[in-house]
Amino acid sequence: LQIVEGGELVGEAQTLEARYEDTFIKIARQYNLGYEELVQANPTVNPWLPGEGTEIFLPTRFVLPYAPRQGIVINLPELRLYYFPADRPGWVITHPISIGRMDWRTPLGASHVQSKVLNPTWYPPESIRMEHALDNRFLPKIVAPGPNNPLGNHALRLSLPGYLIHGTNKPSGVGMRVTHGCIRMFPEDIEA
Repeated sequence: LQIVEGGELVGEAQTLEARYEDTFIKIARQYNLGYEELVQANPTVNPWLPGEGTEIFLPTRFVLPYAPRQGIVINLPELRLYYFPADRPGWVITHPISIGRMDWRTPLGASHVQSKVLNPTWYPPESIRMEHALDNRFLPKIVAPGPNNPLGNHALRLSLPGYLIHGTNKPSGVGMRVTHGCIRMFPEDIEA
């Protein structure tokens, strides 16, 4: 939890000195950032090989979205989720997210969580199954819970039919526009 400072900002910007084995994907997960956030904050640094001793700016200070400060607020352009817990007035929890890519946009508008699902089963829509088939990657009609399920181990079913906030079995894509419209989170973030 991070306390809201002065009403508009939360968190503190940081820097780190890269180690030999660091990549932006590894750093992003360690500091609860998205890949694109790090790339935009460090445009001259190679995201795959920053280099031993390279200073990396961590954009861990956020301007809160202009929205009611209650429940979950998604800032699509920022690729971030903000959660304002009812039992902790003045506090916010924020996490990086992935959203729909250009041809599979995440919808705009108000919604609410209809249910929380542990170990969800995925029923890929026919449109996604057809897209995969065009690449000779065939999806079954039902993907059972487990390591091959792209929903991960936790999902929040939204009142927008067919859309979820869920975990992932590919956390390296968090913080990018890579989904079919759902909102994807690091496994540990959606679990929390």
